[in-house]
Amino acid sequence: MTKVMMSIKPQHVENIFKLTKRYEYRKTRCKEDVDEILIYCTAPVSKVVGSAKIVKVLEGTPEEIWEQTKHRSATTYESLMEYYGERQYAVAYQLGVITQFAKQQELAAYKVRTAPQSYVYLDDNGKKLHK
Repeated sequence: MTKVMMSIKPQHVENIFKLTKRYEYRKTRCKEDVDEILIYCTAPVSKVVGSAKIVKVLEGTPEEIWEQTKHRSATTYESLMEYYGERQYAVAYQLGVITQFAKQQELAAYKVRTAPQSYVYLDDNGKKLHK
């Protein structure tokens, strides 16, 4: 099982926990197949707040990804196209079981020093892998 930690903005984290956002959009796919995402909520929270199991990974153009995910995206077409910019490749991680942690965690608990720019691979014990 491969886990990654991803930085996600607070408004998106809220929608993930409300189950209205069932896809996490990215500009690049993780090099390894990912089974689980640890959710790092960016400032002002700045903590690891939960996790999400990955059901599948969708890839295509931003427009194709929108058509496949728009019903559970918790965003607008315009916002998603702005995020992808001029890119012709888009990724959406379909989220399965969502767990909101009872106690939010510091990055140090995962041996991570700074918030992930994109993602950070974690080992089976949830600690940062040095890749």
